[in-house]
Amino acid sequence: MKSLAKDTAIYGLSSIVGRFLNYLLVPLYTHVISAATGGYGIVTNLYAYVALILVLLTFGMETTFFRFANKDDENPHCVFSTSMAVIAALTALFLGALFLFIDPISTALGYSDHKDYVMIMACVVSLDAIQAIPFSYLRYKKRPIKFAALKLLFIMMNIGLNLLYFVWLEKTDVFYIFFLNLVCTGFITFFFIPEFAHEHVAARAYCKERGMDFKIVDFSLLRRMLIYSWPILVLGVAGILNQTVDKMIFPLVYPDVAEGQVQLGIYGACVKIAMIMAMITQAFRYAYEPIVFAKSKDGDKKVYYAQAMKYFVIFTLFAYLCVVGWMPLLQRIIGEEYRDGLQVVPIVMAAEIMMGVYFNLSFWYKLIDKTIWGAWFSLAGCAVLIAVNVIFIPRYSYMACAWGGVAGYGTSMLLSYVVGQRKYPIRYDLKSMFSYLLVTVAFYYAMCFVIDSDMHEVLVLAANTVLILAYLAMVVMKEKIKIRR
Repeated sequence: MKSLAKDTAIYGLSSIVGRFLNYLLVPLYTHVISAATGGYGIVTNLYAYVALILVLLTFGMETTFFRFANKDDENPHCVFSTSMAVIAALTALFLGALFLFIDPISTALGYSDHKDYVMIMACVVSLDAIQAIPFSYLRYKKRPIKFAALKLLFIMMNIGLNLLYFVWLEKTDVFYIFFLNLVCTGFITFFFIPEFAHEHVAARAYCKERGMDFKIVDFSLLRRMLIYSWPILVLGVAGILNQTVDKMIFPLVYPDVAEGQVQLGIYGACVKIAMIMAMITQAFRYAYEPIVFAKSKDGDKKVYYAQAMKYFVIFTLFAYLCVVGWMPLLQRIIGEEYRDGLQVVPIVMAAEIMMGVYFNLSFWYKLIDKTIWGAWFSLAGCAVLIAVNVIFIPRYSYMACAWGGVAGYGTSMLLSYVVGQRKYPIRYDLKSMFSYLLVTVAFYYAMCFVIDSDMHEVLVLAANTVLILAYLAMVVMKEKIKIRR
């Protein structure tokens, strides 16, 4: 647990701190790009497609890499090269098809006048896919420092260039948001050359020691990896659709196309605040995933998984209260034109917590190599989410997107728990987790009452901070955590 906490803190530096620094771009964009133009809606829409394509190009190889690299009877160097070969081939096919059919693709997406947006983001997502396995390699090798350093370097470089273009040079075109992303992503790719070189040398040495022929791609291994990874791909597609399909569907089903981009821009800006939950889940995942597969051989693994789940719930509920309680400050991240959508933040955060719980529950089918279950759970959740969005967006606008996330993630979470307790039972401390949830709900309504009162902002923040500290005190006493002086 100490190792998990330490690695989560380091990965959190790149995820949470990095995303926080990236928040500097949200007020920048929402001040230089008027909500009425719908420009930020275009950014929100295209990045949703990018997230989906990234999952398709990586083909579940990140999780597959960890699974096979930790097997005693597999060559970890060959696992690395085979994983890279799969992603490189898919990326080449994707770029070739997109540039060949750029006109119909741009028209279908609604960007016939801005094909450059589509082409640039296609290059960005391709580079991101190529970086996926090297980043996983750093996690596998327990090198969180370089992992965090590269993530932060990208963010700092991106922020610096955006400030240069949008503040110093006074640009207002969303084209520069996409172009600068491409520049920074391409720059980071060069830092993985040492990993590629080291793996090539290590793979040759490994094969020579064992009298084996060196192969960049082991087709026997590839077949086994693809059998394992394709359900993860389906799971990943369904999972990312749960996060992004509302932003893709919105302009298509909203009654007025132009107004739809405006409303999507408001929703996209406010969701940035709620993404604190996604940051925490991501940081936890980066640290937890390698440990789970490495610990799968230990006798106390189920106790460990149950403890990790409980502390994940405790910490995410704490973060939830912090965001709600300090909303009077956090709302200043976005421009005033966008603040009408802040009501979605608590709802989206609740959905993200459910997604995090679902991620924790997901390891039972990964460890018994039955990843198809995850595909079915995620598809069920995705179907619910899409139905809610298609039916209710025309009437309730982006509020339907927020509640659709709760419905979708909630469905996947409950299905995974019910089936998992039959296939791979783990005794989770449900009593403790529900007690923390009930306290969080009570404190949430108390905070809302304080925020809606006529109290001065300083007093509102002070009152809500007291409630946050009360939650922490409950955790310390209930979990019997010793505070060192």
